[in-house]
Amino acid sequence: MSEKGLLAVRTRHALNALCIAALALAVPSASAQDSSAVAEGLVGAYLAARQAGKDNDYRSAAKYYSRALVRDPDNLDILESAVLARLGLRDIGGAVVLARRMISLGSESPLASMAVIADAFRRETYDNAIANLDAGRSVNIAIDELIRAWAEFGRGDMSAALESFDTASERAGGENFGLYNKALALALSGDFEGADEILSEGAAEPINLSRRAVVAYSQVLSNLGRNDEAAELIEKAFEGRLDPALAQTRDRLRAGETLAFEAARNASDGLAEVFLAVAGALDGEAPDGYALVYSRVAEYLRPGHVDSILLSASLLDDLRRHDLAVETFALVPSDHPSFDAAEIGRSDALRRSGRAEEAIEALERLVQDRASNPAAHISLGDALRGLERYDEASMAYDRAIALYGDPLPPQWIAYFARGISHERSGRWEEAEADLRQALELRPNQPQVLNYLGYSLVEKGVKLEEALDLSENAVAEEPDSGHIVDSLGWALYRMGDYVGAVQHLERAAELLSRDPVINDHLGDAYWAVGRKIEAEFQWRRALSLDPEEDEAERIRRKLEIGLDAVLEEEGSDGIDVAKDG
Repeated sequence: MSEKGLLAVRTRHALNALCIAALALAVPSASAQDSSAVAEGLVGAYLAARQAGKDNDYRSAAKYYSRALVRDPDNLDILESAVLARLGLRDIGGAVVLARRMISLGSESPLASMAVIADAFRRETYDNAIANLDAGRSVNIAIDELIRAWAEFGRGDMSAALESFDTASERAGGENFGLYNKALALALSGDFEGADEILSEGAAEPINLSRRAVVAYSQVLSNLGRNDEAAELIEKAFEGRLDPALAQTRDRLRAGETLAFEAARNASDGLAEVFLAVAGALDGEAPDGYALVYSRVAEYLRPGHVDSILLSASLLDDLRRHDLAVETFALVPSDHPSFDAAEIGRSDALRRSGRAEEAIEALERLVQDRASNPAAHISLGDALRGLERYDEASMAYDRAIALYGDPLPPQWIAYFARGISHERSGRWEEAEADLRQALELRPNQPQVLNYLGYSLVEKGVKLEEALDLSENAVAEEPDSGHIVDSLGWALYRMGDYVGAVQHLERAAELLSRDPVINDHLGDAYWAVGRKIEAEFQWRRALSLDPEEDEAERIRRKLEIGLDAVLEEEGSDGIDVAKDG
């Protein structure tokens, strides 16, 4: 990893460490809710709301908490949970009403503080935001000083704002974050030279440039008449692999256009940048619900902010709130450079919610409108493959690969996906060629190693190579049940039944509810003479809803034994070992 990449990771983890403790304070206490809600006779609505909250079902939670509040409007625990649900729904107005009530009742909830302070920024009542901070209403100790800085900026006190930005920069772990926000404020005030001094690699304390910071700095450089430097910055930062939005920005710079400074247009935008950065730092490092609160408020602070919308939608999809993810992805306008990415995300959410045909329709419209975008064709191929329409999927991948030209390492996934489609359609030669091409582009990629190795085993060819592929895959991902199963099955097919048992038992531990793995383990047990255990595993496999053809074969093994089934199938038998 480059020095710059290491700095990015360290900055992300430092910001995450600063935020986690304060975020925990924002999560309502289940035990406190239990005692107060039940005591007030709110069992039905409260329990329904609490279960909805556990499931991240923000709509139902908001509805049931509202019902509970009718019975007990001053219950702080229920109020706080209701605020959380409203924030998850992006109903900031509803959250603000509840938050104000909490504050009037003496609550110091960070969620309530977040809602009322965000509302003050949207209303441009910055004195109110500062008054809340002065009253000790903390949103998060990691960012309270930045909130103050942007509030001071909003009310026109640049000196006080810069002082607060500097204070935030002095906080351990927050140096880069504070300096970046200071640079935004300087640029927004017209001091592009000052912003350049902070953001340039030659700065006294160089800061890492995230994707958004690169775009912001390119706008700063453009306003200083340094378009060529700005274009080179973008190409260097992303090694020439530019998404449509970045490519559009680069092309405008090359054409000599002076870019408007839009990274932050006002104090509310500045605070949105803070909240979005926290959400991004927490994404993958803390429960998704924590990050979602921040990204939702960022959406509110800067309406139509596509980066916030895309992050919120992605988090909702990860939380399995696919309906809300679909709605959120749809907020990206069709003329925005990120529309393609949003439509691909929306189609994925539709597919995960069980609306596969709608997902296909959305992607077919996208490839008609964006025929030159390989990602759209790949997404369509993935959706078709999920519906087992392998021939159509292969054609979609064909179009994507044709658009790529000479294959590059990041394109391994397209060859892998097309190889799977070919294999499922019975076109093994084409499948093997694609799988090997994927490995050439991304050597030791564990999923490709596993798929190719397992396929060779199933076909009974090149077994020594298949074993090597499976062993390499396990070395790369030793805790993947499917990959460990492939190694065990390769050993089984090569007659090493004792070795097979060892790995298949491990695979069954890792994925205990997989019917194929349990079936494989049953076969291996039978091969070493452990027939009672074999029959147990086959029965377990049957209970896990295998494919019907597999289920029928398992039932036959239970009826007459594996040896007789292999004889019926015309396969080579096994030399049954003594009890192993």
